[in-house]
Amino acid sequence: MRARRSVRPVRAVAGILLAAALALTGCSGAGSDSGGSAADGPARSEAKGSAPGGQKDASGAAAKRTPKLTGSDIIRTASLTVQVRDVPKALDEARTTTENAGGYVGDETTTRDPQGHEHTRVVLRVPAEKYDEVLAGLQGTGRLVERTSKAEDVTDQVVDVDSRVRSQRASVARIRELMDRATKLSDVVELEGELGSRQSDLEALLAQQKSLKDRTSLATITLSLSGSPAKKAAKDDEPGFVDALAGGWGAFVTMLRWLAVAFGAVLPFAAVAALLALVWLRLLRPNRRESGERD
Repeated sequence: MRARRSVRPVRAVAGILLAAALALTGCSGAGSDSGGSAADGPARSEAKGSAPGGQKDASGAAAKRTPKLTGSDIIRTASLTVQVRDVPKALDEARTTTENAGGYVGDETTTRDPQGHEHTRVVLRVPAEKYDEVLAGLQGTGRLVERTSKAEDVTDQVVDVDSRVRSQRASVARIRELMDRATKLSDVVELEGELGSRQSDLEALLAQQKSLKDRTSLATITLSLSGSPAKKAAKDDEPGFVDALAGGWGAFVTMLRWLAVAFGAVLPFAAVAALLALVWLRLLRPNRRESGERD
């Protein structure tokens, strides 16, 4: 009986210890789960927050890495016709304005009409950033008769030509490398012909590139200067004394002119008649008198 009683308390103590261990295990598991979830919460929130943030940073970095687009390549041209009092003076002012803006004077043509008015046509090349300023200055030299302006966007053409130039240069470099490696004479001759063709294409592209750069960096202004026409005096509707005197004098001069013409026309006949009368008086008439007296 004592043995059984001693066994039961041992089992009871073991059951209590086991229940306590299970309780502690459950509490620690719950604590660890809650701790893990508490730890994962900020981590997840940080991850969630960092994802857009990271994407934003990535896009920002990408934006920083993206090269900035250059300004549009535009060809600007204008034509001005201005009427001035003194054409040479206005031309000197136009030259000074152009040179002060960093440009230069191109073709120049000067003519004079039958009325004596001077006309000058000159081509001016000015930097694109000074285009509007120079244009306004040229308009103020006199009375503006006509103005036309044009702007042509050639950005796509510039980009295309630049890309083709790079490709053509790489192509020429490859042909040169093949020539260095070639061992047969036939291959060298063929490669030399191909190299010449590609270099010719490259030179044409470079000339086109240079032309585009020149036309986009410098605007073209064609300026036409003409002298002011002489002002006509106002005429009165009713003629005055001076007009009558001028008209009478004109009529008198006209009459004298016609009399002179008539005298010139009659003069040969008068000369012949005078000659005949002289012959009659000197020769024929005395002979007739002598013959009459003899009878």
